Amino acid sequence: MRVTALNHVSIPAVDLEASKRFYTEVFGMDVLPAPNFGMNVVWLRIGNRQIHLFETDTPPGGYQHLGMEVDDFEHAYRKLKEVTAFGGDDGYFGKMYVMPDGGVQMYFHDPAGNMLEIDHPSVDELDRDLFGDDLEVIVELRHQTEENLRASLWQHRDAELTDRYAS
Repeated sequence: MRVTALNHVSIPAVDLEASKRFYTEVFGMDVLPAPNFGMNVVWLRIGNRQIHLFETDTPPGGYQHLGMEVDDFEHAYRKLKEVTAFGGDDGYFGKMYVMPDGGVQMYFHDPAGNMLEIDHPSVDELDRDLFGDDLEVIVELRHQTEENLRASLWQHRDAELTDRYAS
């Protein structure tokens, strides 16, 4: 038996309406019908998968997060700046990083405090001037082993990876 796909991710929402607005207005997600679980939930479409929001009094914590891809990374960055989704002092997770394969990770928080990540496959396709000091190159911050340099969020790109940042 093997897992064949990810169906949905459930995340907490301390203010269900604020979280629903965030995901629908910032990311254009559609609200889907949801069954009555005896608790407040909202189901949202994310491509051919779903995010399930569930109302709770317990705010999220830790570094668990959901990684997503969007059709316009730069627009997402501008929109997230506009709604002040960046902020706070989360150390590593309060920044954007160019990965060894040239991919980019952008971390931010939803209204409930859930950490989210948007990924883009190539920094070369982006306007670096737009991001300014928000974008850091991970190989300039920390030593990377040969194995670290082969890491990629895009498994289908394994054959294309290069050691572009290897010295």
